[in-house]
Amino acid sequence: MSEQLPYVHGVLTAGEVAETAASIARMQEPCGAIPWTLGEHVDIWNHVEGAMALLVGGQVEAAERAFRWVPTMQRDDGSWPMKIVGNEVDDPRGEVNMSAYLAVGLWHHWLVRHDFGFVVELWPAVRAGLDWVVSQQVRFGGIQWTPVDEFCLLTGNSSVYHSLRAGVALAELLGEPQPEWELAGGRLGHAIREHPDRFEDKSTYSMDWYYPVLGGAVRGQAALDLLAPRWDDFVVPGLGIHCVDTNPWVTGAETCELAMALDVVGDHKRALTLLKDMQHLRGEGGAYWTGWVYRGKPGEPKDVYWPVEHTTYTAAAVILAVDALGETYGHSTPGSGIMRGTSLGPHFAELALECGCESERVPG
Repeated sequence: MSEQLPYVHGVLTAGEVAETAASIARMQEPCGAIPWTLGEHVDIWNHVEGAMALLVGGQVEAAERAFRWVPTMQRDDGSWPMKIVGNEVDDPRGEVNMSAYLAVGLWHHWLVRHDFGFVVELWPAVRAGLDWVVSQQVRFGGIQWTPVDEFCLLTGNSSVYHSLRAGVALAELLGEPQPEWELAGGRLGHAIREHPDRFEDKSTYSMDWYYPVLGGAVRGQAALDLLAPRWDDFVVPGLGIHCVDTNPWVTGAETCELAMALDVVGDHKRALTLLKDMQHLRGEGGAYWTGWVYRGKPGEPKDVYWPVEHTTYTAAAVILAVDALGETYGHSTPGSGIMRGTSLGPHFAELALECGCESERVPG
C-alpha cells in the first residue's frame, strides 16, 4: 500500500510515512481515543488531527475507530469536554476549537475515502458541535473560548473559521444548508482580519502568528504581510520554529503547521526547508519527539529533547505536512488540500459590522 501513501522527495518516503502512522496507532487506546502520548490526556482537536493522519498513513481501521469514538464523548448541548483521561472527563469545560474540529476531520475523510455513509453517520455530531460553537460568538465576531472563560483566542478562533468552512461543505454535500454557520463564519473572519487586538494577547506564541493564515481567514498578500515581520522571532534555521518566542525551544508540530501555512500562500520552498529542518526530531519507529532545547538557561541542560516523550500530535502534523507538500514535491492523497481549503468552496462573505444588540452574546 506504500505506493498510495504521500511522500516528499528528500524528506520522507512513503514507507517512513507509514511507519509514523503506525507509531500513532501504537499509542491509540482500545476505545479508539488518541492521547497526546502514552498515559496522557486526550483532547478532541488533537485526537481528530491524529485520526486524519492515521487515514493519510494507511491506518484506515484505526482512523475510523478514532472518528467513531468522538461522538461517544459529546454532551447533550453539542460540546465536548476539554480533557479526557482513561475515557473519563478530567476537565469538563467545553472548548470551542475542540468542539468544532470534527467537521474538518469528517470533510477530510470524505475527500480521502468518498464514503458517504460515514459522513451521514457522523454528521449529527458535527452539526450539534458547530451549533454549540456559534452560540458562543460575542459582539465583535470572536467566539469565546469556553462558556466560563470570557475571552477569545486568536489561534483557536482561526481554527474554528476553518471548521465552519468544512461544516458548510458537509452541509452542502448532504443537502442541509446551515446559513447561520455562514453568517457566524463571515463575522469571525472579519474579526480575525480587522480586530486581532480584540483577542486575548498570546502574541509570544508562534501559533497566534501563523494560524490566521493556516485557518484560512487571512490569505494572499495580507497573509505574506502578516508572516514577514516576525519570521526571525520564531524561525531557527536548521532546527524548526519556537513555540514561544522567548524560549530557546523548537517544536515539531508548530514547525510543520508553519510549513503548511506557507504552502497555503504558495511559498513551497520555505515550507520544504522547514519540513526538512525538523526531521532531527524523528525517533525510533517513526515516532517524533515534541521539541528540542538548543540553548539552556544558566544551570539548565541544553541540546536535549524536551519533554522526553514522543507525541501523537507531532507525528500527525508531520504526516499532514508531508501530504500537503507532496502535491508539489512528491505524491499526495486526495485530502492534501485540507489546509489550503481548495475543496471548501468560496470563503465566507465579508459580514463586517459589529452587532448593535445589547447582549454580549450573539444568539445561536
